[in-house]
Amino acid sequence: MNSQKPPLPPFTTETALQKVQAAEDAWNSRDPERVALAYTEDSEWRNRDVFLSGRAEITAFLRAKWDRELDYRLRKELWAHTGNRISVRFEYEWHDAAGQWWRSYGNEQWEFAPDGLMARRYASINDLAISAAERRLLG
Repeated sequence: MNSQKPPLPPFTTETALQKVQAAEDAWNSRDPERVALAYTEDSEWRNRDVFLSGRAEITAFLRAKWDRELDYRLRKELWAHTGNRISVRFEYEWHDAAGQWWRSYGNEQWEFAPDGLMARRYASINDLAISAAERRLLG
């Protein structure tokens, strides 16, 4: 079975932009299994103060995330790239079960295996409470 996830490193600006868009599209699907397929079987993650290893942990983490972060909508932007690494900035909006809206801002550092799957993802994220009228990421 071919487990490659093009585009493959080393990245050009064009292929890095393709990788970022593919990640944004997958995360906006809110499908933990689909998102997890972009990562190596033993992928390492840091998400805020949570450290994960492997697709099974990533899938469980994402399932719990989207049970908590309702109506999630994300935008990613390429920040930099070199070789097999990509850096992005992102923001996403969501609301909790009580109806409070949030905008979460952050940076991610990605490192890819030769097959184009992400081997490492390190994310730093901050949250800002917003009103529904302040939302920017609609649709």
